[in-house]
Amino acid sequence: MRNVCVYCGSSPGRREDYVAAARAFARELVARDLGLVYGGASVGVMGAVADAVLAEGGRVTGVIPQALQEKELAHPDLTELHVTGSMHERKTRMAELADGFVAMPGGVGTLEELFEIWTWAQLGWHHKPCALLNVAGYYDGLGTFLDHATEEQFLRPHHRGMLIVESQPAALLERMADYQPPQAKQWVKKDEL
Repeated sequence: MRNVCVYCGSSPGRREDYVAAARAFARELVARDLGLVYGGASVGVMGAVADAVLAEGGRVTGVIPQALQEKELAHPDLTELHVTGSMHERKTRMAELADGFVAMPGGVGTLEELFEIWTWAQLGWHHKPCALLNVAGYYDGLGTFLDHATEEQFLRPHHRGMLIVESQPAALLERMADYQPPQAKQWVKKDEL
């Protein structure tokens, strides 16, 4: 891995743990010479992780749609900033630039981004690791739901196992570095849709 894409909130959330975890994750990225790819904002958990990577001397690539450039307050000091015409272009560009994906605490947009990239992995469209940094139990309820979906046979066990979940940044990045995708038949190719 060279670059890790982080999906996270444009809000700092209610607990100080979320921003503190973003900073700790940033330190781990830089210590491993991994660049950050993220949504390009200067606010919330997004801004905290970018600021911390930059403060440690790391590389940060932001990708933000033109329509959100002012609303999410695009970060002015990034190594690189890509401005896209749409959310779809943003997500596609982030996926192209990254070698792995991590969801930190965030809202519906964070979940949507994670589920889309994880779905692409299930379909065999990429073989990059997808992960949750479960800060202060933020994703415990989601983990319970995913286990339920697996028990109810809407999610295959090997697909459930594709999502790496850890509460500590170092452990998460180690598992991502060691990730091997399951040997499953590709359901459908991108160009068939």
